[in-house]
Amino acid sequence: MASVLVIDDNETIREGVATVIARMGHKAFIAEDGATGMKLFKSRRVDFTITDLKMEGMDGIEVLKAILEKDEDAVVMLITAFGTVETAVDTMKLGAFDFVTKPFTPDVLKAKVNQALEVAKIKKERNRLRAENKILRKEAQAGADFASMVGSSPAMQEVFSTIKKVAKSDSTVLITGESGTGKELVARALHDQSRRHDGPFIKVNCGALAETLLESEMFGHEKGAFTGATRCKLGRFELADGGSIFLDEIGEITPTLQLKLLRVLQEQEFERVGGEETVSVDSRIIAATNENLEALVREGAFREDLYYRLHIVPVQLPPLRERPQDIGDLARHFLAKLADRTGKQLSGITDEALQLLQRYRWPGNVRELENVIEQAMVFSEGEILEDSDLPSNLGQKKVTTSILKQESDGSLRINLSSATLPEILDEVERTLIFNAYEQAGKVKTETARLLGVKTSALYYKLEKYEIE
Repeated sequence: MASVLVIDDNETIREGVATVIARMGHKAFIAEDGATGMKLFKSRRVDFTITDLKMEGMDGIEVLKAILEKDEDAVVMLITAFGTVETAVDTMKLGAFDFVTKPFTPDVLKAKVNQALEVAKIKKERNRLRAENKILRKEAQAGADFASMVGSSPAMQEVFSTIKKVAKSDSTVLITGESGTGKELVARALHDQSRRHDGPFIKVNCGALAETLLESEMFGHEKGAFTGATRCKLGRFELADGGSIFLDEIGEITPTLQLKLLRVLQEQEFERVGGEETVSVDSRIIAATNENLEALVREGAFREDLYYRLHIVPVQLPPLRERPQDIGDLARHFLAKLADRTGKQLSGITDEALQLLQRYRWPGNVRELENVIEQAMVFSEGEILEDSDLPSNLGQKKVTTSILKQESDGSLRINLSSATLPEILDEVERTLIFNAYEQAGKVKTETARLLGVKTSALYYKLEKYEIE
């Protein structure tokens, strides 16, 4: 159903045109003069406007110019008497779609309306594709943020199995995991294996923009909604219509946006910024976060009803340190993937280098591993990657078991012969902070309380030990 605005100071014609439009199955807004018509145009979603040419006050030409000033893609048709056809033709040079002369039959009007709505549909689709292509080009230029999904470990096999099952449905998915574990790859896999795979896959980084900009990115805006809004812009939810929308870093959105997103999840509709017309969409929502949303709900920072709407199908990605058996496959995968970029063709990796990689904690997960392999390839001078090619800091951040061993009763046993006193003290402090951080659900204020330290001091320690 389309929306048509009818502006005419002749009540008989105005009501007659509106009746024909309603019988065609469309919605008609009516206005008795140009000024009233412009108020309706600015406050409603209008697909097509029909305006009389001769009216007191604001005439049809002024209406046409005002509408095209607000939306250069607007479709406008004029109603004119026989004696003013020449004037009506001139208005087409100003941007009018067409004109119809009085008197006209309902069939003539229907034909004009159908033609106009087809033009409006084409323009809308063109703008949608233009905006979508702009986003896709920007993402392609930025490059992929995650490595390909590689892993034979039981944890990753469980993830692959979940993707296959979940992809077949339209249920909302919440992907959780540390930064760099591959959450966007999971989202893309869910889309590619779904019935929506021919539709768009649109990404929104919820943590990258301020609230007002993010709202405009997600839901679009009308022309004049704010300074710099020179034309109507489709939001990413509209661009994802018929496909999937990936809301990355969902834990970063403000309470105001949380409420608006809740409505989209419940009703699949919203209003653009600065607009009053309701926009309906059909898009599958896939969200991701490295935050503990349950803890944010307890703190009152995240809406409980939104959390349960997002948490219909959870997918948990394991950190790389919990699946060291996958590191060899990932390293070899990156050797092949990065060959062209680095200009190096390496045939493999030595056991010593692999052991060094497997002992490292990988706070940046798979993304960090890819960066390390690329750096090592750049400096490598042989045909196989050796431990001497790897960054020197890898040997300084081994897993806890190299210095500390946790006994079954929870106590820690220190291997005095494996490290110096400063190394042991650092590892003990790191382990205590890490355990408290996990116990507190990764909520920093609660972690600081458990440890009896100031929050500012905790931030420093989390960064120092790369725990976060």
